[in-house]
Amino acid sequence: MPNASVSLSLFLAATLGSIGCGDDVTEQPAPDAPDQPMPDAPPVVDPCQPTALRTDLAWHGTNRTTLTAWLDAKGCKSAGYSATAKPIALFDWDNTVVKNDVGDAITFYMIGQGKVRQPPNQDWKLTNKFMTNDGALALTAACGTTVAAGQPLPTNTSAGAACANEILRMYIDNKTTTDLTAFSGHDYRRMEPTYAWTPQLMAGYSHAEVAQFALNATAPMFAAAEGTTQTIGTRAGLNGYLRIYDQIRDVILATQSRGYDVWVITASPQDLVGALAPMVGVPADHVIGIRSLTDSAGKLTYSFEGCGPVAPGQDMISYIEGKRCWINKVIFGDATATAMNRRTATERARMVFAAGDSDTDIEFLRDSQYKLVLNRAKTELMCFAYRNESDTWRVNPMFIQPRAMRATPFPCSTTACKNAAGTEGPCRDDANVVIPDQVDTVY
Repeated sequence: MPNASVSLSLFLAATLGSIGCGDDVTEQPAPDAPDQPMPDAPPVVDPCQPTALRTDLAWHGTNRTTLTAWLDAKGCKSAGYSATAKPIALFDWDNTVVKNDVGDAITFYMIGQGKVRQPPNQDWKLTNKFMTNDGALALTAACGTTVAAGQPLPTNTSAGAACANEILRMYIDNKTTTDLTAFSGHDYRRMEPTYAWTPQLMAGYSHAEVAQFALNATAPMFAAAEGTTQTIGTRAGLNGYLRIYDQIRDVILATQSRGYDVWVITASPQDLVGALAPMVGVPADHVIGIRSLTDSAGKLTYSFEGCGPVAPGQDMISYIEGKRCWINKVIFGDATATAMNRRTATERARMVFAAGDSDTDIEFLRDSQYKLVLNRAKTELMCFAYRNESDTWRVNPMFIQPRAMRATPFPCSTTACKNAAGTEGPCRDDANVVIPDQVDTVY
């Protein structure tokens, strides 16, 4: 007879197995997880955020309001603004962005620190093709021939003081220490030999070395008290301080915040201003200055890059017509001879705003739609600024140590403008009308 306990065990196993595996048993679902909220989409940030010109910075009359309206008219909030063809804002550097002249600063530094190198064959005429025989002879007499070519002259020592004094006199006054003309024969609309001589005195150094000289020369001058002077050689009373104009830095910020393509155009050396422009938010690649050619070792030479119809050499720098040429070459990409010419009206429509202080700035200011002029009593410039053709010019006194009123009107109708030969004559507006003499009213 079968064992009853075994039979029961088999029955229970079979029954439990059928319960565990059968289709009649419903599996209970796991409880639902709580719903997770969808992440918020990142906020859309409008890239156009125009800044207001600071009200704590002093401007003449209604200039702050007028500048704001001008910049708004073509800025990124305006109808027709194109991010692929941005409006252009152009700023001169010396005495426009900064008070005083950084070209002077680095020239004084090169002489005061004994950095100027003896020219090849001790021939000073090689340094600048417009140097007169009298200038070259004066330098040879003052600086001697015992220092080997390419070696620094001891202009930072008492023994080298005569050399320092001669270089300074020719640079500052275009005269030798015996009052003879130092430079002549240049095109007055394309070249100023004393300006060109600054980068030429830096020949033999690399771009990087000059950029470091720029910082070394200007840092103590930015830190110096207003009115500070210095002595180089035995010449006392030379300017010893620099300041960035807060108002112009504010305008640069305002143009950038409105989507302008902002450039600095200067008759000072490229490496010098390129090293300093980031102080006001302008990168070095948006600086157009005197561009020196280099030799096979990467050292600066006495020659400059060419532009328009002017070949590389020593005939033109970024000065008056040269500034226009270099703007057309670098910004508009014109590598032809026509770079010297005024752009077409359509192209000039992008040249919305410009700021300057000197006759060297007149052509690019005239090419731009709106112009801000700091009054340093430069005759040609002030004739056009006070003429205020089409109500597109505004004059402001210098923000630091503004000059007094000119006692007599600017002689716009007779002698205020010069041609390429340096001959004085009347100034003519865009309609070729002679500009009447202008009274100095903003000072």
